[in-house]
Amino acid sequence: MTAQAVQTAQTEMPRPEYPRPDWQRQDWLNLNGTWSFRLDTAEEAVSDFGSLQPTDQFDSEIIVPFSWASPLSGIGRNDKGTGWYNKIVTWAPAENGSLIFLRFGAVDYRCDVWVNGILAGSHAGGYGSFEFEVSGLWKTDAANSIVVRAEDYDVSSQARGKQGYGEIRGIWQPVWLEARPQAYVQSAKFATKLDGTIDVQATIVTQQAGVAELQFSFAGQSVQHTASIQLEAGSNAIGTSFQVSDPQLWSPETPHLYEGTITLTAEGAASGDTVETYFGIREIGTARFGDRSYRWITLNGKPVYLNGTLDQSYHQTGYFTYPSDEEMRNEIYLLKRIGLNMVRIHIKPEEPRKLYWADKLGMLVMEDMPCFWGNPDETARTSYESEAREIIDRDFNHPSIFCWVMFNETWGLKTNPQGDGLTGEPGQQSWYLPDTQEWVRGIYHWAKETDPTRIIEDNSPCNYDHVESDLNSWHFYINGYEQVREHVTDIVEKTYPGSTFNYIGGNAQTDAPLINSECGNVWGFTAGAGDSDLAWHYRYMLNEFRRHDKMCGFVFTEFRDVTNEFNGYYRLDGTDKYFGYEEFVPGMSLADLHSADFIVIDAPPCQTVQAGGMAEVPLLRSSYSDRYHGQRLQLTYELWYDSLGIRQVSDSGSLPLDWSGFGVDAIDAPLAIKLPNVDAVAVLAISLKDASGAVVTRNFITFDVRSGSSNGVYEADGQFVNVPVTGFSEQSFAFQWNAIQEQKTNGGAAGQFVYDIQLPSEEEQAAIHQLDIRFEASAKRLLVRNIEGAKDRAHTISFMHGANANVEYNRNTYYMTDDERHESRVHVLIDGERVGSFLLPDNPADSRGVLSWHYQPVHNLLDEAGSFGYLCSVQVPSRITAKLDRSRSFKLTLEAEEGGLALYGRNAGRYPFDILLQVR
Repeated sequence: MTAQAVQTAQTEMPRPEYPRPDWQRQDWLNLNGTWSFRLDTAEEAVSDFGSLQPTDQFDSEIIVPFSWASPLSGIGRNDKGTGWYNKIVTWAPAENGSLIFLRFGAVDYRCDVWVNGILAGSHAGGYGSFEFEVSGLWKTDAANSIVVRAEDYDVSSQARGKQGYGEIRGIWQPVWLEARPQAYVQSAKFATKLDGTIDVQATIVTQQAGVAELQFSFAGQSVQHTASIQLEAGSNAIGTSFQVSDPQLWSPETPHLYEGTITLTAEGAASGDTVETYFGIREIGTARFGDRSYRWITLNGKPVYLNGTLDQSYHQTGYFTYPSDEEMRNEIYLLKRIGLNMVRIHIKPEEPRKLYWADKLGMLVMEDMPCFWGNPDETARTSYESEAREIIDRDFNHPSIFCWVMFNETWGLKTNPQGDGLTGEPGQQSWYLPDTQEWVRGIYHWAKETDPTRIIEDNSPCNYDHVESDLNSWHFYINGYEQVREHVTDIVEKTYPGSTFNYIGGNAQTDAPLINSECGNVWGFTAGAGDSDLAWHYRYMLNEFRRHDKMCGFVFTEFRDVTNEFNGYYRLDGTDKYFGYEEFVPGMSLADLHSADFIVIDAPPCQTVQAGGMAEVPLLRSSYSDRYHGQRLQLTYELWYDSLGIRQVSDSGSLPLDWSGFGVDAIDAPLAIKLPNVDAVAVLAISLKDASGAVVTRNFITFDVRSGSSNGVYEADGQFVNVPVTGFSEQSFAFQWNAIQEQKTNGGAAGQFVYDIQLPSEEEQAAIHQLDIRFEASAKRLLVRNIEGAKDRAHTISFMHGANANVEYNRNTYYMTDDERHESRVHVLIDGERVGSFLLPDNPADSRGVLSWHYQPVHNLLDEAGSFGYLCSVQVPSRITAKLDRSRSFKLTLEAEEGGLALYGRNAGRYPFDILLQVR
């Protein structure tokens, strides 16, 4: 895939679209593609960058706009150093006398640019966009030489963010030339109100004083406004406003954009300056509702529940540069298809074109500022402030952005930190000095003043160290239902105005909204992050969030897997993971857990219960949309179970719910349900439906129903014999081990498990006319740890810089079900004679492995959690049954080919039996 992507980038111009659809001119030239290149890795001692001279020595070619560390650049060297670029360009603007600008989406980190041997300008900062006016240097009738020097030595004061997944070195966003008239619109910021008032703050640059007209035309010219203005030579700050009648509001559900143009026509000018742009009418805020003492986040004046995810915004071949506009669009599509309405772009600003797709398709964006990793000294602070200003100025007009996050997990804010933990240790809080805390407070206030239209967060904390913030957020990575429940409840109870919890330096909480800004189970285990099933944990965690009226949303880590974290909704390449929810409730998907209107099942994901009894299940309604307020909805439920491959229903019913009001309320009485009389994994499946019968949301919990009989009780004729899967008399696998408290056995690669089977005696059963053998089995994918043994790794900051997780050595790893399959074929033999064969499609693990999750011995150390198999059923031929009627014993052999074999016992997998013999 990588080689193909590199070849495509070299033969076609990469990223041919205009880089800024939010601020676009028509007369421009894309400079992406092949440039001459040289990489110097020896660090230079440069005291005066202005005295540097451009080089004419180049020894390779690079594909712009890709970091020289990335495969798509054609260089693929992750070396610090100085990259020299050169491109020969012939181009003239369409209008004589136009100004010519050389524009850069982003260059990491220190950049110097020469045009035809003359220094055009310099810039420092890895994430902001910048430009140089090169009109006086440009030859419109001949070839021009552009030389770029990009220096990136990862100095401790530079804002790097989370580049360890793939370094952004040198030019890493598009480069282009652009023509403008002598008087042009430098920028325009739109502030919108719900009544349709649009306030505009524009900057206009002109070569000479005079009268001009600034015209706004949007929505197919249905929105028109013209302002007459007096300009002075140089830069002019202009304010104006206009009204949109019958305003169509922007939201994730209805992402309405007012697309159009801004045109500046200066008196006496031959032509005007026209910029294509857009705005969305929406208001972000926080507000109290009812008699609550805390605020909720609001969008357009109404509460909004933020179903969000953390996005490293990383591509495996382009790193932080997407190969194509289509892939950026697909990123937003993949978020929306699972019902998310928010994404947190992690420790970096997003590329403008991806923000455009968030605007266009409807996705709220929480955008982080990139952090530095050194001490918060004056150099680092100055550099940070400069980049933050560039980022907010560039991205101000994107309606999708609702929040700026100024810092993350106190990274870069601790002075001489003594540890190297993954996120810092609470015991190190003293190193977050009072002086730095006050600087952070100042940054918060600066951001509020710069952009009063959005929510500002001072620091997204894992060490409970807010200073002053519009959001009261926190991070946690914990596995285990009881542990998550206890933790979230504790956080909620400690959240109230005046509480000093989650704040540092004598500061205290206000009534700011409570939101989780990072969560999951990736780092919540002994021995660190493996690659395991998310589905089980995710469902009960979201139930716990929706249980609390104070909670305004969450940010799940993360959107896609990355190089050393395997906790995404999707794999890094965008392929699917399978959560298995549709197996419990027909039609259910991740999107059901992200519904604005939700039914909370206030119970564990699985409970052990006695067969034939009753169970009470408390329910709550959670509503963060007024779509169904004032309506009567219908809650339907069904308790079903698998009876040896046949679906049975033990109980069912419905109840009407008057759906009114925002927030969380208990449903009057718990559901009382009748449990089956047999050993079974029973599923309580619920659906909330509107008046037309359309499903609003779905949810479920499970029960391990136990009869107490040693051989189990099942709905079928005859006697049953359960043979423990770990009770084999011999085995011939090269690698064999048991798991889940001896309830599961594994063998890899090819080999046999042999069992000595004793059937009921003649006294117990006079005749055996029929024998059925059932077992649950899957393929067995051998991991490195299964062969060489597990290797633990300490949680250090190296993971944030892209350290190899060596995931197959990790004792928690058991790959979640995804598009990749690992099949095996198993043969069933009785006394050496084959009586059946099965193709086992995969070695899966997801929420369907109910018993493998329910009987995990340690909450933060996974033992093949979520793993399960396929029901295999053999009816023994009568000619063999006749022999067994006489012998009453036989050797059962389960023989696997190269794909290996895993067998699931009574307390593992998804079927509550071992090797089950049904004798009739």
